[in-house]
Amino acid sequence: MYVVAGVTGNTGSAVAETLLSRGKPLRAIVREESKAEAWKKKGAEAVVASLSDSATLARALSGAAGAYLLNPPQYAAEDLIAAQGAVSDSIAEAVQASGIPHVVLLSSHGAQHAKGTGPIRSLHYMEQAIGNAAKSLTILRAAFFLENWVPVLGEVKANGVLPSFLTPGRAIPMVATRDIGRVAAEALLDPPQGTRLIELSGPRDWTPEDIARVLAEALGREVTVRGLPLEAVVPAFTAAGMSIGSAKLLEEMYAAINGGRVAPEGGGAIARRGTLGPEDVLAPLLKSAAA
Repeated sequence: MYVVAGVTGNTGSAVAETLLSRGKPLRAIVREESKAEAWKKKGAEAVVASLSDSATLARALSGAAGAYLLNPPQYAAEDLIAAQGAVSDSIAEAVQASGIPHVVLLSSHGAQHAKGTGPIRSLHYMEQAIGNAAKSLTILRAAFFLENWVPVLGEVKANGVLPSFLTPGRAIPMVATRDIGRVAAEALLDPPQGTRLIELSGPRDWTPEDIARVLAEALGREVTVRGLPLEAVVPAFTAAGMSIGSAKLLEEMYAAINGGRVAPEGGGAIARRGTLGPEDVLAPLLKSAAA
């Protein structure tokens, strides 16, 4: 039996679907009963549990061979770092209490740094907290999600402009969440002895202009990149409903990405490349929206 958290999100659903496609028994963690039935119909067991409730989470983990866990960002919280830290502590308590033999933990490039990386700081703390609790641990540090471009596809379609807080002309690692799910599922089925660090990127690195070219081909029209100043991060994200504190952390994160601080650690980490690119992830969404 394998337990998967975040099954209603991009990576968790990909992990769960991969395990089911390989005939593995699955226990899906859902936050409310209304989400359980869909997974039961797919042949999974579904349990209602909260990542912030260590007792219910420990029960959900008990008896399983491994679990995929993550700490979704709470961008509405004014102090995101404190909010994420409390959830990490709860997860660590549940992992220790359940005695689960292996955890695959979603983290991020740059989580090797304790500060200077915005919300990724909370993942540094999470890696340590759960590392101290888990019998064996796979840390899956993923690159910038290709799906992070989805919120601006409307402007691409309407105006032929791709706004970007990433430095134009600079290639960085990006990865599809489906690749994250596949690699996480494979890691669950092949547990390590002790702690293993996997750093996952897409098949190659991309610039914002590379993303724009893929979207231009999908639309059949020109798409240009509009580089945005980092000073615009806070107003843009608070307008979208994020707290000021969280928006300031995102400003720090984009500065760290553009400055090269959010990057693979290397060393003893296992470097993996996914198979999916923006043409697989973003172009179909844009074509669907344009239809």
